[in-house]
Amino acid sequence: MKKIVIFASGSGSNAQAILDYFKDSAKIKVSLILTNNPQAGVLDRARKSGVAAMSFNKFAFAKANSIHQILKSIDPDLIVLAGFLWKFPEHLVIDFPNKIINIHPALLPKYGGKGMYGIHVHRAVVENKENESGITIHYVNENYDEGAIIHQAVCRLDSTDGPEDVARKVLELEHEHFPKTIEGLLS
Repeated sequence: MKKIVIFASGSGSNAQAILDYFKDSAKIKVSLILTNNPQAGVLDRARKSGVAAMSFNKFAFAKANSIHQILKSIDPDLIVLAGFLWKFPEHLVIDFPNKIINIHPALLPKYGGKGMYGIHVHRAVVENKENESGITIHYVNENYDEGAIIHQAVCRLDSTDGPEDVARKVLELEHEHFPKTIEGLLS
């Protein structure tokens, strides 16, 4: 059985899409959901799905090695960042080479980097009058949004689309493509 650990910071709609996709799988399971936000909606989603979950602080994540030890004990086949807003510590990237992936709500290398997440990305796309946007699923390295690209999917934008319209179109792509890409990586 292949094991996934999901990191999320917010409501967890991508985590839910992954949980739903693999709920009946005999080959892949979500073993744990971790969040840096003790009020994150993803914790409720984990509870309702019967998946172990916990929140942690910056010290536990980056300095105390608590999260590192948890990951080592689970030995996940893939660590999935699904709306996780903190930069992954370099020691974790080194210890889990090519096992950490992220989804970004734009077509990298455009609109990536520190501070480029959620509505900030979609606002920039609209302000620059882009006629398309999309998602990028990529490996995580020591820099924000610079890891090798695994998969991209594109959506067309209308000149009347606002940031919320772009967000809706991009979220549909995320829910459709993220679980399938994970499955492909673990097959």
